Amino acid sequence: MLILENIKLAFSALFSNKMRSLLTMLGIIIGIGSVIAIMTVSSSLTTSISTSFQEMGANNITVGIKQSTEEEEVRSNGMVFGTSGRTVTADEDDMITDDMLEELQDTFSDQIDAIAISESVGSATIDSGSSSSNISLTGINPDYFESSEITLLAGRKIKQEDLDGTKKVIMVSDKVIETFFDGDNESALAQAVNVTLNNVTTKYYIVGVYEYEEDSTFTSDSDEDVETSAYIPITTGKEQLHSDDGYSQFTIVTATSVDSVSTFASQVEAFFAPYYADNEDYEISTSTMESMTESMNEMIQTVSIAIAFIAGISLLVGGIGVMNIMLVSITERTREIGTRKALGAKNSSIRLQFIIESIILCLIGGLLGILTGFLLGAIAASILGYSATAPVGAILLSVGFSMIIGTFFGYYPANKAAKLDPIEALRYE
Repeated sequence: MLILENIKLAFSALFSNKMRSLLTMLGIIIGIGSVIAIMTVSSSLTTSISTSFQEMGANNITVGIKQSTEEEEVRSNGMVFGTSGRTVTADEDDMITDDMLEELQDTFSDQIDAIAISESVGSATIDSGSSSSNISLTGINPDYFESSEITLLAGRKIKQEDLDGTKKVIMVSDKVIETFFDGDNESALAQAVNVTLNNVTTKYYIVGVYEYEEDSTFTSDSDEDVETSAYIPITTGKEQLHSDDGYSQFTIVTATSVDSVSTFASQVEAFFAPYYADNEDYEISTSTMESMTESMNEMIQTVSIAIAFIAGISLLVGGIGVMNIMLVSITERTREIGTRKALGAKNSSIRLQFIIESIILCLIGGLLGILTGFLLGAIAASILGYSATAPVGAILLSVGFSMIIGTFFGYYPANKAAKLDPIEALRYE
């Protein structure tokens, strides 16, 4: 009951001096508002980056062969050199085979959603006599679409039976369809087009049309000359290039159950180690975007915390302001304190009254600061093009910090009030 009564007295004292209370809280509002605004922008930026990396394949693992690390030779002067500067060309025996991929899929079936394979066939053109279109020809397998964001507009995607039959089928962009079929995607399906690659023309049949998305990279080409991707079965692509069987690299689309993509990447390297134990020229290497995402987020959070700490210095100023106003309040209410002590109020009761008043003052300032900070943070995030994300941890920390400031900076004035001599206090004018 004593605490509840002191809370009522605190609100009564604050509302009796509204302007002074507001000015006292201003330092707390600015300090906490700045911290929350910065953390809101940081949280929004981190979420946006994580989402972007996710869309780019942050959970994907790129696996490929790389030339084995050269043995190091330490000279007498302490300098370290490679034993040779040799360059090795990968042949069919160095490639990753279909049997390896099948065994990999069987071994980690619960951790792998798809194994995407792609191989660049080269830059080509589609000709019709009167017009042409530049394309980048890529051989793929059906799982390739699991690792790439491709929107199908008409027809179908490349299927396993296309690979098995080494079929001359092709998926093209809607820009190609605009050039040759006046943008009619449906009528383009099953139509034959002549694809010229390395001065060799091959007839392909369109089985699918996907939506072309412009690259953010600057190009001097006109819209008509821009090169778009076209997809064919990877077996057809290898036949076109007369290349060896096997693959130099592929991409693993990990399952959502995989906790750490980096850890799983290490397991994949260990899986391939026996296959390349006797290979002196090549070994298996993996790369992920998870570490890049983590590094980026850590950097943003470090900078944000540093800026928030600087902004938080204003909380110290706000706390000193609270102490100053509480000292003034005690001076104004000296007779009231003397009367209470004369009626039997204990020192602890007087001390508690002013500490609670200080805490309430800081708590209200903290709540207003949180609202102000989140509003400013949301506006800033919106201007930067991100959706605002509330930093729950920072909000809870701010509320707790407000109460700590109220207790810390309110104790000295409260203790001073509690130690007032009742007779001297009653004499105070």
